[in-house]
Amino acid sequence: MNDDGGRFGTDTVPAVLAFDVGGTDMKAGIVLPSGRIIGLKRLATPRHPVGTGEAVIQQMAELAADFRDRYTDYPCSAVGLIVPGLVDEVTGTGILSANLGWKDFPFAARARAELGLPVAFGHDVAAAGEAEFRCGAAKGTADAVVIVIGTGIAGAVFSDGRRLTGGGYAGELGHAPVPDPDHPGSTTVLEAVGSAGAMAVRYAAATGRSVDGAQQVLALASDGDPDAIRVWDEAIDALAFSVAHCISILGSQTIVIGGGLSQAGDALLVPLRTRVDKLLTIHRRPLIVPAELGQNAGLIGSALKARDLLDTVGSDCEAL
Repeated sequence: MNDDGGRFGTDTVPAVLAFDVGGTDMKAGIVLPSGRIIGLKRLATPRHPVGTGEAVIQQMAELAADFRDRYTDYPCSAVGLIVPGLVDEVTGTGILSANLGWKDFPFAARARAELGLPVAFGHDVAAAGEAEFRCGAAKGTADAVVIVIGTGIAGAVFSDGRRLTGGGYAGELGHAPVPDPDHPGSTTVLEAVGSAGAMAVRYAAATGRSVDGAQQVLALASDGDPDAIRVWDEAIDALAFSVAHCISILGSQTIVIGGGLSQAGDALLVPLRTRVDKLLTIHRRPLIVPAELGQNAGLIGSALKARDLLDTVGSDCEAL
């Protein structure tokens, strides 16, 4: 159970059932209006060589039945479901997930049929970003970008108080072009340089020594390892390049950094702020801050989407 201390309001309206399907893990729980998560479960995302989408639906049905049996005091009025990959939130379709193997799968329709409840469907990172925008580090701002940095990079973009969807393509920051430090004069994509996964790969390629991840690269850089320093600095340069473009195009007030790399704290944020500032000219300088909602941001975002389906609730997180 997660108790958020009332960040989201009080438990005066019905609970919702939230699912956050990731590339590795699947989370589920009953989310109360206060933000408390009842019966939080985390298990491996089910996979099937020809029907992973259907396997996810069947796992959801089993979890929902278990929640109904075990938590009779918390009946749910709606369901939130978020998945990775390209999604169409309007039709409730998982357009494509190369990692999990579905294409044009009707998630919302299948979930409604199995669970017998209204279903809100969306993208996992977009939902986590929505949670940070409405209830977390970007709350109170109208223009923000939430960047989730882990094995890859994805984001959620907000302008004039609304999330931009772009037909499911907005926020694919990991595929934004950036200068390629390994091939001067050429470009690559941001997550090939700036992601936690890329840092580990690039350090191993430069030294022949494998590392556990970006945190180990940072530790080696702190100890003066020149290859680690270069890999870390080039990652921050690439991130700053993309952040500066977001600010130039969107006028963003707040940049929220989430995902595993955000745990680096000031070692990441301080130089990132400095380099973004140097890249900007006439633009307003944004706040660049760490995410606040932690590993359950996606589940909270899923719950917000479900809550938005209920007629008794407004659009902000005070009624989550």
